[in-house]
Amino acid sequence: MNPSLPRNAPERGFDEAEFAVRTARTQRQMSLAGIAGLLLMSEPEVRYFSGFQTLFWQSPTRPWFLFVPATGKPVAVIPEIGAALMRRSWLDDIRTWSAPAPDDDGISLLADLLRPLARDGATLGVMKGHETHLRMPLGDWERLTALLPGLEIADATTLVQGLRMVKSEAEIDKLRHICTIGSAAFDAVPEFAVAGQPLDDVFRAFRRAAIGFGADDTPYLVGGADQGGYADVISPPTSRPLQPGDVLMLDTGCVWDGYFCDFDRNWAIGRADETARQAYDVLWRATEAGIAAARPGNSCRDLFIAMSEVIAEMDDSGGDVGRLGHGLGMQLTEQPSHAMFDRTELAENMVLTIEPSLSYGDGLMMVHEENIVVREDGAELLTRRAPPELPLIG
Repeated sequence: MNPSLPRNAPERGFDEAEFAVRTARTQRQMSLAGIAGLLLMSEPEVRYFSGFQTLFWQSPTRPWFLFVPATGKPVAVIPEIGAALMRRSWLDDIRTWSAPAPDDDGISLLADLLRPLARDGATLGVMKGHETHLRMPLGDWERLTALLPGLEIADATTLVQGLRMVKSEAEIDKLRHICTIGSAAFDAVPEFAVAGQPLDDVFRAFRRAAIGFGADDTPYLVGGADQGGYADVISPPTSRPLQPGDVLMLDTGCVWDGYFCDFDRNWAIGRADETARQAYDVLWRATEAGIAAARPGNSCRDLFIAMSEVIAEMDDSGGDVGRLGHGLGMQLTEQPSHAMFDRTELAENMVLTIEPSLSYGDGLMMVHEENIVVREDGAELLTRRAPPELPLIG
């Protein structure tokens, strides 16, 4: 067996106690904020409080709703097609309708559920802020609120995101496992990323490797390759063959049991020029600085500054591409952001990416990324650390 093959996978799913703790923590924060109930509509939030995990979210046809009351278990208001799966969760109150029903896609059921809050003039929390969206037609939202005069609507973004930022040990076990799988897939890259191999074939081979090592899926894989570096890391791969002197980067978001890894690796094909080696060295040391700064009490801004000070050795913009890393969990990118604007204080059990980048040469760039969990005495590395010198392959 390949010695890199991950073993001892955690149990899939969570015990009911996990969801009970999440809900109780949320209800305590709701009470402090004067919120009588939360209405959640997007996949990560519904899954966070219920364990409801399905690829059916990829269809935009049907809305899905979860209500977190001030006390007691959440209530699911969902299309009938999801009832069997939701009944396997810890929830008891599951209300369904036959969907799609454009004239009344769950609105009457929601109105009946929320009407007691409206009668009392109570406050309903809804996520309105950055990195959120209303996963129902705007017209349906307007109809719902018109049916509930007296209901106050408050923004619950900070409350929910703040709770989700700090992971349980059970969540961290899943994240550690998928990071191990991703690391194993990256270890296999020299077997198929060789001069003459088309870049799109390299992408396909990486996906096969990751799934072979145990990933459920590799929904996110981006990268680039060109002479001495790369200028674009978000376009689909082309069929251009790898060439000696190319710098290849692959950035993956593999998934296991609904939890993501998100990190990248860089290689030189056959040979590397001195500028590419220097860029890699600066980024490796910037990553070290970010990891060292990832301690409880420091802020995301502190991490950004620590990395930027190293990046400035080669790129006087400080590597400011908006942010130099972010939160990680049930989504490829979560709050917070390592950026000058984000003063979020780090706490134990936050799972983060450390992602410095820099520009050099004639429009070239390089990015490096690792995944960590913040611990009381410093960061725990979840990914297998990249080598300190730009590796040559192919």
